[in-house]
Amino acid sequence: MSAWHLGPMCAFDTETTGLDVEKDRIVTITAAAIVPGADSEIESHLIAVDMDIPDEATKVHGITTEHSRAHGVPVAVALEAVAEVLADAMDADVPVVGMNLSYDFTILDRELRRNGLATLEERIGRPIGPAVDVFVIDKAVDRYRRGGRKLTDLRQTYNVRHDGAHDATEDALAAARVAWRIAQRYPAIAAMDLTELHDNQVKWAAEQSLSFQQYLYRLANEKTAEADRLREVDPGKADIAQQDAKELFARAEAVDSAWPIRPLSPVGAK
Repeated sequence: MSAWHLGPMCAFDTETTGLDVEKDRIVTITAAAIVPGADSEIESHLIAVDMDIPDEATKVHGITTEHSRAHGVPVAVALEAVAEVLADAMDADVPVVGMNLSYDFTILDRELRRNGLATLEERIGRPIGPAVDVFVIDKAVDRYRRGGRKLTDLRQTYNVRHDGAHDATEDALAAARVAWRIAQRYPAIAAMDLTELHDNQVKWAAEQSLSFQQYLYRLANEKTAEADRLREVDPGKADIAQQDAKELFARAEAVDSAWPIRPLSPVGAK
């Protein structure tokens, strides 16, 4: 049996209306079946969204509400097609590969539920996996590297081709190339079987989330101390610092360590 990084993969990515997995919508979605030595089989869809795409999201992926509704397919059609590809891959123990998969898996889960379609877990009859998340693995193998950790950064770090940033298909394929490069560069990662790699990512993701949460709390406490110092000399600046602290505390509380999918929240359960 070939090593996981030399065998088939299923690359997965979404572009969305925003970052809230409970409320936002998928705009484009891709699952690409990659088999070494063969052309990739790509299932990719533009969706006719049922909510307006904010300008901030359009600036990222270039898709407007008007374009989505004029050229997109019904959401249920796209979700069903891609969910079947992902489920078939996992049923065959082919890893789903992506960048920050806990986001993509979670927003897909919420969209499937919202549209009355079977979730990935329901389709495969067990928890999601195997999965290979280059965001989690890269931070584990090169924890102290300076610079960003976005896909564009990883593409440069691992010297992989990327034919179009913030396009679901190109981002999915780029993530798969990064996974292959990581396995080349780090023999210990390449030597893990998929079960071991999956289980390690659960642990690494939890450790990384805790570290990030502690960082946010530290910044929040520093802002609180700054507000206290400024209270008598500059109440206006003190109020700004206190508001910054409040927002940082809220972000810290919202950090979720679950991987590869976040648990259903009361909002998502409605």
